[in-house]
Amino acid sequence: MSRGMKLALLSALVILSFAGSLMCGKSVVPLSAWFSDDPRWWIILQLRLPRAVLGLALGAVLGLSGAVLQGYLRNPLADPGVVGVSSAAALGAVTAIVAGVATGAGVFAAAIVAAAGAMALLAALTWRSDGTVTFVLAGTVLASLAGALTAFVISIAPNPYAVAEVMDWLMGSLTDRGWSDVALAVPPMVVGAGLLLLTARSLDALSLGEAAARSLGVDLGRTRALVVAGTGLAVGAGVAATGVIGFVGLIVPHLLRPLFGARPGALLVPSALGGAVLMLVADALVRLAPGAGEVRLGVAMALIGAPFFLMLLLRSRGEAWR
Repeated sequence: MSRGMKLALLSALVILSFAGSLMCGKSVVPLSAWFSDDPRWWIILQLRLPRAVLGLALGAVLGLSGAVLQGYLRNPLADPGVVGVSSAAALGAVTAIVAGVATGAGVFAAAIVAAAGAMALLAALTWRSDGTVTFVLAGTVLASLAGALTAFVISIAPNPYAVAEVMDWLMGSLTDRGWSDVALAVPPMVVGAGLLLLTARSLDALSLGEAAARSLGVDLGRTRALVVAGTGLAVGAGVAATGVIGFVGLIVPHLLRPLFGARPGALLVPSALGGAVLMLVADALVRLAPGAGEVRLGVAMALIGAPFFLMLLLRSRGEAWR
C-alpha cells in the first residue's frame, strides 16, 4: 500500500473518530438527530463539538511533538509527558492560577513559557548524549522537579477552593471545555504544530549524526529554536486547556513506525493524524464508562501508556545487552 493511501486511511479514521466523539456520551445522539430541531442537536453544538475540536487538536499536537522529540533527541522514549515538558507546563499554569491569574491568556502564556523552558533545558542536557539512560534520567529529574514545585505551589495557595479545582484539573480532562477554551488553545497549538512540521528535513539529516547534518547544510541552531518554540506553544497551550494528558506522543509514533518507516520526517504527519484518532477514541470511551461521572482522560492514558513505556524501556535495554 502506498504512503498516500495510508495517509488517506488515517484521515478517514480521524473523520470517523470525530463523528463518533460527537455521538458518544451518557446520552447517545444518533445521526437522525443531527442538523434538526431535536434538542439533542444542541448538546452536540454547545458541549460535544468544542470538546471534539479541542481533543482533535490536542491529540494531533501531542502525537506530532512526540515524533519530533524522538527524531530530534534521537531517542525512542521521548514524549512531552515522559520527559517533563508537560509537567513544567502544568507548573507554569498552576503558578499563574495561584498568583491570581485565574483564567484567560495569562495562564496559557505561563504554561507555554514553562514548557519551552523545559524543552530548552532538556535539549541542552541530552544533546550530545547517545545513551537512553542519560535521556531517561534527565527527563525523570525534570518531571520530578516540576511535580515537586507544583505540589509546593499548591500547598501554599491561600484559597482552598482553588486548590481543589487545580487538583482536579491536573488529572487531565476534556470535560466541560467550551468554545472559549478552543479559542484560547487552538491558535497557539496550530502555530506550534506548523513550527514543528518545518523540522522534517532537519530531523532526517540529524538521524545521520550531528556532523553529517551540518555537512548537508542543516542549521542546528534554527532547528533547536523551532523545536523549543513549537513544543512550547503546542504542549503548553494543550496543558493549559486540559491539564496533563501524557503518553500520546510516546505510543503513536511507535505504532505507526512499522507502517511509515523509521525516517523521522516521514513520521510527522502520520503521528499527528494518529494522535488525533487516539485522543478522540479515548475521550469517547471514558464518557461511556459506567457510573455518573467520567474517568479522567489523563488517568486513562497513564494506565495505557505506563506499561507501554516500560515495555519500550525493557526492549531498549535488551538490545543494549546484545
